[in-house]
Parts: sequence; structure tokens; C-alpha cells
Amino acid sequence: MSLYDLARSGDVDGLEEMLLESDSPAVRKRACELLGEIATKEDMDAIETLVSVAVTDESSAVKAAAVDGLDEIGAEAVEQLLVEITGEKIDEGADWAVAKRFAKALSSNIPELRMAAAAALGKLGDESGVSSLKSALSDEDPRVRQRVCMALGEINHPSAVPALIDRLSDPNGQVRHEAAIALSAIGTDQALGALKNMMDADNTAIRRIAASALGEAGTADVVEPLAAALNDPDEGVRSASTYSIIELLSNVDTQKSHSIRERIITELQDADDATVQPIVEILEESSQQRQRRNAAWFLGRVVDEPSRNTVEVLVDALESDDTQTAQFAATSLAEMGGELVEDELLNLVEGDAPDDARAQGVFILGKIGGERSRDVVENLTEDDSKQVRKRAFSAISKLKGR
Repeated sequence: MSLYDLARSGDVDGLEEMLLESDSPAVRKRACELLGEIATKEDMDAIETLVSVAVTDESSAVKAAAVDGLDEIGAEAVEQLLVEITGEKIDEGADWAVAKRFAKALSSNIPELRMAAAAALGKLGDESGVSSLKSALSDEDPRVRQRVCMALGEINHPSAVPALIDRLSDPNGQVRHEAAIALSAIGTDQALGALKNMMDADNTAIRRIAASALGEAGTADVVEPLAAALNDPDEGVRSASTYSIIELLSNVDTQKSHSIRERIITELQDADDATVQPIVEILEESSQQRQRRNAAWFLGRVVDEPSRNTVEVLVDALESDDTQTAQFAATSLAEMGGELVEDELLNLVEGDAPDDARAQGVFILGKIGGERSRDVVENLTEDDSKQVRKRAFSAISKLKGR
């Protein structure tokens, strides 16, 4: 079985076996990541395996992935790594006392221990660890600096902002990215101001990092720089800005989202494929309903000549369990119209899709269809589904009137 199949079936033992037996660092690294996603604190064998790999694996990337896997499982799993490396048992106590012990580990000469300590401090969320973490932002190992930035973002204390701003110029790209995400999470005027300033940088990579991070801010205050970035000369910046805008719309209140939508529609009127594609991907892949609703809504308002993939994804969304996503997809397909949309909808209504999706398809065909649709819809007036028949009778009167 592949790593993906093992993870999808929840086979923790299988992933452990793959991690311990594979000669490929890439496979071992991915196995660590997947174990972190599906294992729980009750899976002691998995935790012990990750601890062992974090200490003994010959690949630094695999060691780092093992630390991150333990971090995903929880602070208790990270504690096991600290016990393994230091040989000292960590007794239960107040969060501040545990944080103090982790803070001490940040000065260890073993980088994996420093990484684990930073991750654990972030999980604890205790403000007493902020001072030690800020000092650790100058660690010689970029893997440690990266996790320190992540931890400071999780603790979310404003005193970390100046130190994180300094890391925006870190020589390591991943550290810069995590520093930006942390600043966005903290969200003070000073933090967001630094990210907005990055949007004007000459360096394309810096603008991409800022555009990606601003979507995590959860405030409408960052709309202006993101909207402006939709016209950035770099495809990657435009793409990151689009993702961030959809994320932002999913996290602000309804009143604010209306004004944001209108501004974004204006900016996206002449959007190219590189800008539209992230919206399609969100609709197709996101597990968050609000993101998918926003993506389905936007597509009909910013795409004049849709690609086949865009139309296929919208048609698939008609089968969504979320009725609002399906309704927004239907509205967007009706807005687009054209032969491509008609072709895909005809395939849908004549296929074996759920009745509510087929009924939606018939409804749209009544709005945009031509002679081919009229013949198909007329036959559907005798469909086995009452829902489809009802839509067909309504649609056929509109089609015959053309």
C-alpha cells in the first residue's frame, strides 16, 4: 500500500513500518508527517518510533519531520523526545513550570531538542516562554528559528512583534515565511503594518510571503494591499493574494464581507488564468464550507470565458452536501452560460448524479440552453425523479419560448 492509502485507512502500524524500513529519506519524511496527522497520544508505539527517528535518523530533514510529527500529536509527545534526549523525566506541574523546563532546553547543543522545545512552548501557549523564544530567534539552525516563529505565533503575544519583524529579513525563506504568518496571527497594527510594507518590496519572494500571510489576519484592514496585489506583475503574488482574499472572506463578518466582495470583483474583472485558478482549486479541494461557498460565488462574477476545468469543477459542486455551495455554483454556471457549460450540464442531467444535482442542472439549462437542451429536457419530463420532472416542466416552457 502507498503512504497515502495507509494514512487514509488510518493504518498507524503500517506507517510506522514504512518509516522504519524505507531507504528513501523522502518516504521516511512523509511517513513522519502522516503519523503526526493521524496518530493520537494513545498511540504510544507511534510516538516511540517518532522519538527514535528524531534522534537517530541520518537525514536532518527526516529528523525535523519527526519532531513536527510529535508536535502535531501534542505537547506530551514532544515531552517524550525531551526525556529521550536529556534522560530527565519531566514531572507534572503548572504550565509555567513546564514552560520553564522547555525554555531551558532551547539552549541545548542538540538542534532537534531545541526544535522540540520551541514546538512544545508553542503548544503550551504560556506567555512565560516568550522571552526565551525571542532569544532563540537568533539560533544558528534555521529549522529551530522556523519553529520558534511558529511558537510565537501560537502564543500570540504582542511583545514578540519587533523580534519577528527582524526575522522578515532572515536569510532562510522558510523562516521569513513563518515570521510573516506569526505576525499576521498576532495582528497588531505594528505587525500588520510590517506585512503591508512588504507588499511594496522589489523582491518578488517577499511580496509572495506577505500576500500569503495577510490572509491569516482575520481583519478587513488588509483588503486594500491584497486587492492591489491582484494586479501584481508576478503570477505567484497574484495567486497568493487570491488565496488570501478567499480565506479572509471566510473569516470576517457578513457586513464587512459584502463591501470586500464588491471591491474584489472590481479588481478581478480582467483576471487571468493564474489569478482565477486558485479560486477553482479552493472550490475543488477545500474542506471548509465557507471557503468553497465564496469560491463558487466569485467564479460566476469574474470569469467571462471559463476553461473546461473551471466548468467541470462548478458542475461537480452542484453535488455538494452543502446547499449554499451548490446554489452558488448553479448561479455562477448560469452567469457564464455558453456551449461549454451547456455540454457539461447535459452530461450531468443524463447521467447518474443525485436527483437534486440533476434538478439544478435542468434549472440552469432552462436559463442558458438551446435546441439541444430543449430535446433533452423534454425527455426529462418523464424522468423517474419527481424533483427532476418538476424542474423539466418549468425549464421546457422557457426553452420553447426562445
